[in-house]
Amino acid sequence: MNVAQLIHDHGDERVALVSQGRTVTYAALRAEVDQARARLAALGVERGERVAVLCGNSSSFVVAYLAVVGLGAIAVPLNPASPALELAAQVAAVEAATVLVAPAATSTWAPVSPGEVPSVVRVVGLDGAEVPGGIDLRTVEAGPVPAIVEPAPGEVAVLAFTSGTAGSPRAACLTHENLLANITQSRSQAAGRRIEPDDVVYCVLPLHHIFGLNVVLGNALAVGATTVLVQRFDPSTALDTIVDRGVTVVPGAPPMWIEWANLQAAPSDVFASVRLALSGAAKLPEEVAERLRDRFGLEVAEGYGLTEAGPIVTSSAGLAFRPGSIGRVLPGMQVRLVDEAGDDVLRGDPGEIWVQGPNVFAGYWHDDEATARAISPDGWLRTGDIAVTDDEGNLFLVDRAKDLVIVSGFNVFPAEVEEVLAEHAGVAEVAVVGVPHPHTGEAVKAYVVPADGVVLDEDQLIAHCADHLARYKCPTKILFVDRLPRGASGKLLRRALDG
Repeated sequence: MNVAQLIHDHGDERVALVSQGRTVTYAALRAEVDQARARLAALGVERGERVAVLCGNSSSFVVAYLAVVGLGAIAVPLNPASPALELAAQVAAVEAATVLVAPAATSTWAPVSPGEVPSVVRVVGLDGAEVPGGIDLRTVEAGPVPAIVEPAPGEVAVLAFTSGTAGSPRAACLTHENLLANITQSRSQAAGRRIEPDDVVYCVLPLHHIFGLNVVLGNALAVGATTVLVQRFDPSTALDTIVDRGVTVVPGAPPMWIEWANLQAAPSDVFASVRLALSGAAKLPEEVAERLRDRFGLEVAEGYGLTEAGPIVTSSAGLAFRPGSIGRVLPGMQVRLVDEAGDDVLRGDPGEIWVQGPNVFAGYWHDDEATARAISPDGWLRTGDIAVTDDEGNLFLVDRAKDLVIVSGFNVFPAEVEEVLAEHAGVAEVAVVGVPHPHTGEAVKAYVVPADGVVLDEDQLIAHCADHLARYKCPTKILFVDRLPRGASGKLLRRALDG
């Protein structure tokens, strides 16, 4: 089955999307997707072609995404707010032939020169976006609507950039089977633990992130629920939307829940319509979960997942309230906790989470070495995350085996930030770590050794990072030091940095 077929079996008048004040029924969504598929086909978009999608949370993203995968092409959702240098690097890395640009992304894409993205043969504006040298999709003369492609086993639907389990950011290959399997695994949970057809789902989680793309949008479209798409998160206006729209399901990253827990002006019954509150992408502080229950009577269910698993692995939705627990393994997959030798640990002992099932990704795009590090020879995904389990099968995260920093639910690999800082002529050495942050969960902090005789400015270095990296990846604090802590072998000792 093709992911694009998720919208085909629902009543015409059911509301699929609410976007920028506009209500889109499933009948209208199907018609818009068919038309976009026909226009993209007329432009020459082909099966297997990589299509970058630079679009925020709107109906345009949903239409573009479903139209692309319906053609058998591969969708590459990218952060439309990323700097031009980062977008160009990602587009070039997957050799995308087509770039779809929404109006809000025109200014970030405009500085990209053709020489930086030699694979691109067409740039297409969505919703009338004016892109230099681009084509307005609305003006393309479409032929007959092509049938939705039936994917071959293992055929890739989405390339999702992630810091992953194997190092610096790379594109994870998610097949149609991976994405649909994880939706089925989510649907296999008992009633009360999953999205249902009559739900109204709040979606401010970015659709270029796998949490928003498959956990929220994919699951909602699969059952015929309504998704309320929101471009930017503001805690007060978000609560207004939840009340006005009668939202019943709120998936979010910890920074959202932290903001709401600290919002003193919010009435105690503001979440009265919400029956399912979900948190993922990073660890939710236990005190925040308890404060939300005490203030609003809202029990936020924490889960765990990663892009390479499609992404959900565990969920505590519908279980007894246990702050700190990431819940139990979803049906349809296997999880082991293993020691450094790859042997199963005893119950109660910490071990690395290994995952196996049809949701596990097909590997990293054109990177066999990284894929081999992430997936064992017998098909187990090594997550790099350490957990323990109790007697009832509930899992608790205790550590990360990797140096990943998670900012507002987004992965930041220190090596990527270090590489950018090291390009500055005045930087001799640099080390990057994650530090606690009250609003984003973690923030990026850099330790920099200046080159001999050079006086560096913190703001200047942060601005240098902003030219090359998405804002959430940029350091919020830079400390200048004489040397970095290293072991006898010369290996950097990140844990010796005080954070």
